[in-house]
Amino acid sequence: MKKLTIRILALTAAMAMLLSGCTDDADSGSKTSGTDSSSSQSQTDSSSVKDSSSESDSSGQDDSSEASGSSDNEPDVIPWDYGVPDPNGNSEAQTSEGESSDAESSDSSSDDSSDGDSSSDDSSDGDSSSDESKTETTVSREQKPDNNTTTKAAATAQSSTTKPQTSRTTSAQTTASQTTTTTTKATTKPSPKPAPVSGTPVSRHGALRVSGNHIVDKNRKAFMLQGMSTHGIMWETFSDILSYNSLKVLRDDWKCNAVRIAMYTEEWGGYTTGSGYASQAKQKVINGVEQATKLGMYVIIDWHILRDGNPQTHQSEAIAFFREMASRYKNYNNVIYELCNEPNGGVSWASNIKPYCQAVVNAIRAIDKNKLIICGTGTWSQDIDQVLGNRLSDANCAYTLHFYANTHTDWLRDRLKRCYNSGLPVLVTEFGTCDASGNGGFNDYQTRQWYSTLAGMKIGWFNWSASNKAETASAFNPGTNLANISAGDSQLTQSGKLIRSLFRANAGNAS
Repeated sequence: MKKLTIRILALTAAMAMLLSGCTDDADSGSKTSGTDSSSSQSQTDSSSVKDSSSESDSSGQDDSSEASGSSDNEPDVIPWDYGVPDPNGNSEAQTSEGESSDAESSDSSSDDSSDGDSSSDDSSDGDSSSDESKTETTVSREQKPDNNTTTKAAATAQSSTTKPQTSRTTSAQTTASQTTTTTTKATTKPSPKPAPVSGTPVSRHGALRVSGNHIVDKNRKAFMLQGMSTHGIMWETFSDILSYNSLKVLRDDWKCNAVRIAMYTEEWGGYTTGSGYASQAKQKVINGVEQATKLGMYVIIDWHILRDGNPQTHQSEAIAFFREMASRYKNYNNVIYELCNEPNGGVSWASNIKPYCQAVVNAIRAIDKNKLIICGTGTWSQDIDQVLGNRLSDANCAYTLHFYANTHTDWLRDRLKRCYNSGLPVLVTEFGTCDASGNGGFNDYQTRQWYSTLAGMKIGWFNWSASNKAETASAFNPGTNLANISAGDSQLTQSGKLIRSLFRANAGNAS
């Protein structure tokens, strides 16, 4: 009985201890649970803040990665599109940035290979798969009456879901100091003088220069440059037209003696929007120059300002760029420099454009004394009359006139005639067969009127554009492989067919 009592007491004590332990565990579990909950909530809040910050950053243009030339999930191409001209005539750039649909992936290392070899194969620009944030950028060009007449009005809209590839090719890169100062010397090693290609436009005419109101060849005879302008080389596959095969078709079948390479500056993916974009665009320029040189064609390197309006906005970058080009192509006799595509937004020749052009010309002349240089003019390169009596001091500069046949008619032709008769050397580095928006208003008659005027004066002309974009101004049908165009007109739009026929008819002036 005594043993039984002891066992009962021991059992009772054990049960009491067991009950006490359960209570302690429950209390401890409750505290732990509360701590975990608080910690979890804190982590969630922190993650939420980080995601929000990342989302906010990704809705912009990712300037930090651009500045360093890195590429986080950057595909090969940038989409584009023309917009509708602002009915209110607003000349200022309008930007609406959509928010990111998904946070950007942090696994950027997996996409390093996509931006590695852009310099060696421009045809790789066709693959664009990305979950990056969607950003829409719209740039409007104001409709400004000139003598109560409608002048150039165009709207450029880039609806972007992707970014251009960034090139790692060091030979195409400019040092950081070059992009921020106008006094740094170019370090690019000059390319050797190309071997002449017999039976080509360049072999027949040699280096071009200004004489009186004409551009003349090595024999001092007036020579009419004739060719196509690319669309923006940083977008879609537009740079593919600079392939050897396609340029050969333009030379032999279209009778083009030159090509213009349009390198946008401030538009989405343009040269001044990030070092990675600058490197990519520069390499495409270099590739285009090399292919044109192999074919004995002249080539215009076009600093294609549009959205920036005032060329002085990026003057230091332009000086650094043209210093590098001048160093690289000092020994080439087929390269021409176009300093500012279409100044606009109320800038004038005397106050803005001339000082800019003089500064860039001086930088080029410190390296290359002889290259032909083309200077843009006000109101989208229509105000050539402002140059009369106020030309640059450099004798080997010509001045830019742009027209779109359905918008710019007799009044602008009359202005051209007055300037020509006053001794001003003019080059039409861009014209279209339609209205100034680039889309709509195809005008066969007015295009032929312009052709007659220019051919009579032997003033060169470059058609906008050798692209397959779905708009009236394009020469090629949508879907055409620009890297491998065919002779004949089966791939051509209405505009392309007209331009090819006029170029062929003008072969005597341009061959």
